[in-house]
Amino acid sequence: MKNSDIICITNRHLCEGDFKEKLVQIAKAHPSAIILREKDMSEEEYRELASFLLPICREEGTRLFLHNFYRVAMELKSDGLHLPLQVLEEVVSKLGNDQPELLLERLGVSELGASCHSAHDARRAKALGCTYILAGHIYDTDCKKGLPGRGLEFLRKVTQETDLPVYAIGGIEPENIDEIRNSGAAGACIMSSAMTAKNVEELLANF
Repeated sequence: MKNSDIICITNRHLCEGDFKEKLVQIAKAHPSAIILREKDMSEEEYRELASFLLPICREEGTRLFLHNFYRVAMELKSDGLHLPLQVLEEVVSKLGNDQPELLLERLGVSELGASCHSAHDARRAKALGCTYILAGHIYDTDCKKGLPGRGLEFLRKVTQETDLPVYAIGGIEPENIDEIRNSGAAGACIMSSAMTAKNVEELLANF
């Protein structure tokens, strides 16, 4: 099986069936990474969930990026950390304002990402020490009802603006993944389809 360029993002509120079973299924399907994005959990609940999933991902060789809870990422030594850009600014201020290039070392992660909505965001993310970014949302999606997708031209501008790997997010399906790749993206993110798929391995094989 070829190395996947698809990142699976979790949302237990969209999950059909047992959420922990779904997480195990995703880890065994070997996406590029899993972003554990349960941002409405308490830090204690999130730590417990991440502690459950991390050893499974390690056994499967699937990278696990924690989201928002940077202290949990530091404590558990996760593979990566993904933050909203505003939260990243706050973390840099606390941990790495003097030397942002050392932020990865201080966080204890090998990958650091941020969600970007403009070329300016992409430049700022790199300056703050990111190793990749998410750009979106690209297509209209039920997750962002009433907000039109920013489109492929936006994605091309972001990929041209930075040398960081850019992963597109928002309405990504097997039917449009070629447009995403042809726009310069390193890959794409899926959430609702991963949470509802009966077989995640089959789903990823379609991308």
